[in-house]
Amino acid sequence: MNTIRTISLLLIAGLAEIIGVYLIWGWIRNSRPAWWALLGIGALFVYGLTQTLQALNFGRVFSAYGGIFIVLALVWGWLVDGQTPDRWDWIGVSFALLGASIILWAPRP
Repeated sequence: MNTIRTISLLLIAGLAEIIGVYLIWGWIRNSRPAWWALLGIGALFVYGLTQTLQALNFGRVFSAYGGIFIVLALVWGWLVDGQTPDRWDWIGVSFALLGASIILWAPRP
């Protein structure tokens, strides 16, 4: 159950971070209304809050989060921005997930 909780929180944090930055990006780069930036700030707050709900060591969870973030950012770019990942993207994602898994679940003394 702890594994499901950890992965769920990492996914929520990643989506909140990507959405928050995307909204602020839209406000600055695409002249979206100011409420986009406010929603972005709210999403970034959710990101920060979600990271604090993890049961594991902060440094370890935050390091593993990098791998999850890479996957989410690639999928976001594919679904939202229309940037189809190539085989090198998928190979890189595989290494990122492998690294995140080792950080989170390697046996420790």
